[in-house]
Amino acid sequence: MNITIVGTGYVGLVTGTTLAELGNSVYCVDIDEKKVEGMKKGIVPIYEPNLEEMFLRNIHANRLHFTTNLKEALDKSEVIYLALPTPPGEDGSADLSYVLKVANDIGEMMTEYKVVVNKSTVPVGTADKVTAVITSKTDLPFDVVSNPEFLREGFAVEDSMNPARVVVGCSSDKAKNIMAQIYQPFTNTGVPIIFMDEKSSELTKYAANSFLAVKITFMNEIANYCELVGADVDKVRLGMGSDDRIGHRFLFPGIGYGGSCFPKDVKALIKSGQDENFKFQILESTEAVNNAQKVILTKDIEKYFNDLKGKKIALWGLAFKANTDDIREASSLDNIKLLLEKGAKVTAYDKIAEANVRNVIGDQIEYAEDMYAALEEADCLLIATEWPEFKNPNFDLMASKMKNKIIFDGRNMFPLEVPEQHGFFYKSIGRKTINN
Repeated sequence: MNITIVGTGYVGLVTGTTLAELGNSVYCVDIDEKKVEGMKKGIVPIYEPNLEEMFLRNIHANRLHFTTNLKEALDKSEVIYLALPTPPGEDGSADLSYVLKVANDIGEMMTEYKVVVNKSTVPVGTADKVTAVITSKTDLPFDVVSNPEFLREGFAVEDSMNPARVVVGCSSDKAKNIMAQIYQPFTNTGVPIIFMDEKSSELTKYAANSFLAVKITFMNEIANYCELVGADVDKVRLGMGSDDRIGHRFLFPGIGYGGSCFPKDVKALIKSGQDENFKFQILESTEAVNNAQKVILTKDIEKYFNDLKGKKIALWGLAFKANTDDIREASSLDNIKLLLEKGAKVTAYDKIAEANVRNVIGDQIEYAEDMYAALEEADCLLIATEWPEFKNPNFDLMASKMKNKIIFDGRNMFPLEVPEQHGFFYKSIGRKTINN
């Protein structure tokens, strides 16, 4: 099948590459000429494990194509995926201007029946808005489908090729049959495809992400309470996760969630509720707790030193999570901002996400060539991202580099006995503080 993907951001590029891998001819459209030229040359514009191999394989197989010409791609395809940004506005609402602009263009350019698939995360009722825009521009038949993505950054290739489920919202039998054909390689292997109405499909994505945000935030509150009463959140987590009604995933405490999905989707659902005079009390509390959790260790650092002016803080990790270069809503940025406001100096290490941070804050901080170089004469270390290379460091080398043997760990990277054996002060989340 010939398919067009409009937008080559994280979702669009992974979706397009996956659909090409399934044997389709995919035309990826983006307005960024430099980006498109780079992709034509085999340059992947985002960091995602295992994506480059699949990307290059499908370019060489002549199944994956890139263009800035929407009309050209539209004429070749029956199915058009919209994978466009829906950034939060100042009030938290999802900005649909990119989606509706392309819908308008499709209405003006189409010459035959099309299936327009909303892949972007959009509020309830967006399919109706897209339908209205296209209808205002053409009398030709078309269908609008909601097909939300459930990709985890860092595991997007795995998730795209082995989805837990495929959710499709549509009202047309013709569109339903076309979507079933696209996803037949998955359903043939037992992956369920769940058909529903468009509004339910749109809400499914927001509900899923918001629930996971609530789950993470609940564990962070439990972790903070553990510290007050002397309980160990690792043991509590194992006890809770053994209940199959709860499960083990998303129970790891830390310094808050970030990224391109959870913060944006929680805000958007809160705002959608407000628009209907409905108050999402749990989500409002989740957002407030998460904002405080993101900088909880910087506040502990300030308590430890009393005055942060002139203190050098080594920071391991800048991405919002491991295995991605995404720094959107990253806890590292919140901590950097607060540390700088308190007069501290920050030296960070994260080779994957460094370029993106430089583009945002420039030379307000220093950037180290390796994880140990960041520790030179550091008063303490703050760990903000759970990169695998941080899991088993050379503690003796760390001690020789640092001014003080002090670690504030926002991702609970080490068993408590390890820093204790090496004589470090070690403060993590929801566990006993090691006071060497």
